[in-house]
Amino acid sequence: MKKGYRKFRNNWNRTRDERKEDERTSGKELVVESLHLPKDSLLGASIVTITGNADVFVENYKGIIEYTSQVILLQGKTCKIKICGKRLNIVYYTNEDMKISGCVEAVHYLA
Repeated sequence: MKKGYRKFRNNWNRTRDERKEDERTSGKELVVESLHLPKDSLLGASIVTITGNADVFVENYKGIIEYTSQVILLQGKTCKIKICGKRLNIVYYTNEDMKISGCVEAVHYLA
């Protein structure tokens, strides 16, 4: 009985908006998975493709937050994407995708 109580208590402490957001997300994910549809286009997930440590392709992003030769911070549709390295350069970008070149040291996903 304690486990059920804890679950209820944790759920009770969350706001109504937080609970509704989880329900919406769970519903969307369930539909996408059951119909075997691509998650990236329907759920807004970003796609990051890294080729070695020299090139990064990013798809499904909203905008550029920070751009220096050491750090490129992008706003994804569901999270922020931080690309760290040396001599980073945006080769091209469109509303949907971009190519980054340079010496890539790390990619971080920030909530």
